[in-house]
Amino acid sequence: MEVIIMKELLEANDKLAENNRKYFKDRNIYAVNLMGSPGSGKTTLISAINKALSDIQIGVIEGDIESSIDTERLGKEGVKSVQINTCGECHLDAKVIRDGAEMLDMKDAIVFIENVGNLICPAEFDLGENLRLLGASVPEGDDKPFKYVPMFSYAEVVAITKSDLIEAVGYDIENSYKGLRAVSEAKAFEISCKTGKGVNEIADYLKNAFLNM
Repeated sequence: MEVIIMKELLEANDKLAENNRKYFKDRNIYAVNLMGSPGSGKTTLISAINKALSDIQIGVIEGDIESSIDTERLGKEGVKSVQINTCGECHLDAKVIRDGAEMLDMKDAIVFIENVGNLICPAEFDLGENLRLLGASVPEGDDKPFKYVPMFSYAEVVAITKSDLIEAVGYDIENSYKGLRAVSEAKAFEISCKTGKGVNEIADYLKNAFLNM
């Protein structure tokens, strides 16, 4: 019974996601589903990309179980953001993204959907996004692609964040790539928002994707 219910839930979500895709396309929005563990640096990455792309509008649909801390932070930096609190749900779905997009009310922009911090549930839910971006931080360990295969195989781009800590925590970058390449051909960027490493590169990647979609 649980399998049947889950299948029906995902099928209903997929239909709404297709509607979202049309909504984003009609408004010339490049939607980025940004996923990752709590503390992986998702909000900090958005902030850094926003600063690097001063000529492109950036918006954020911010998903959290509780609070509006990240939305308030981004707002102070001039990033137009809306908050979605799931009140216990471990992921965002296509319906709440449509509600958030309408509240955001943007056109001609890159819109980040900052998903709830989780390496499991978000992989199952299509939101109608253009790109699935996974933030995987160095302090989490280099074994995560081996342990969370669905999430890493779902991602189209992987940002290895907090890369300035590679030596400090003994992170084996080659092992991380080995795990990633076993399940995905996702493009990978080594990012440090502290030093600026990789920020311009991932920002340019997103800008080109937006301009050529």
